[in-house]
Amino acid sequence: MGYGIHDDEPETGAGSDAPAAVNPVSTDAGHVVSTATSGTVSKPLVEYLLRLGDDRLVLGHRLSEWAGHAPILEEDIALSNIALDLIGQANLLLDLAGTTEGSGRNADALAYFRDAVDFRNVQLVELPIGDFGFTIVRQFLFSAFQVPFLARLQQSSDETVAGIAAKGYKEAVYHLRHSADWMLKLGDGTAESHDRAQAALDALWPYVHELLHGDAVDDGLVAQGVAVDLTAIAPLWRKTVTEIVAAATLTLPADGWHARGGRAGKHTEHLGHMLAEMQILARSHPGAQW
Repeated sequence: MGYGIHDDEPETGAGSDAPAAVNPVSTDAGHVVSTATSGTVSKPLVEYLLRLGDDRLVLGHRLSEWAGHAPILEEDIALSNIALDLIGQANLLLDLAGTTEGSGRNADALAYFRDAVDFRNVQLVELPIGDFGFTIVRQFLFSAFQVPFLARLQQSSDETVAGIAAKGYKEAVYHLRHSADWMLKLGDGTAESHDRAQAALDALWPYVHELLHGDAVDDGLVAQGVAVDLTAIAPLWRKTVTEIVAAATLTLPADGWHARGGRAGKHTEHLGHMLAEMQILARSHPGAQW
């Protein structure tokens, strides 16, 4: 399991045959806040929705890479269904972000015509799928956060946001149950499955804390009753993770270096390669309908 670049990954950047980047920018400034991670954000709600939508879009695409490759047929279908759930949530969130922004961009435009620096997902979700254990552990860590997060977001003062959260919460409960069950099977299974699950947990642990890190965008929207206070979610997330990790006979890694920057458009090299593959058709035939 590693994060190296494969020979068959699409080439991007200067000198490649990739289509030119398209990056529409809103000219409607709106309210401005200064944030620790994103500099100056013109529309906090748009930024918040992009963060939530991008997390789900990128992780959904990563899970879709397992289609036809999972270790058993049932899991092939299960991972594909979870990917569809996440991409469905992303579609709703990005559509709302586009409507709120008011610049004519819909979910498709936001998904296919932004460059990596414009994405606001945490780095956790963009890492390559690795082996099956890596995918399961990442999904568990993400879902353990999403269940309490979406439970609280259902109480948002923004009715549309609350409605999207209510739909997503039901799906997240299943995602957590499914991934937690596999955590137990892998961690308390064979020596090899245990070692692979532990290696995945160790590798992912520095990245997961970005989900729990808020800034002035979060603080301002929490004060308005729109967003979720992440300080209230952190202990709930840790309790779930600690219990399942212990039951799986795995060891919780020590806290050390934490990844930062995804919320500000600072990503690993892997996101750019993933987007080149995900966006190639839309960028090659902009405006095409079928």
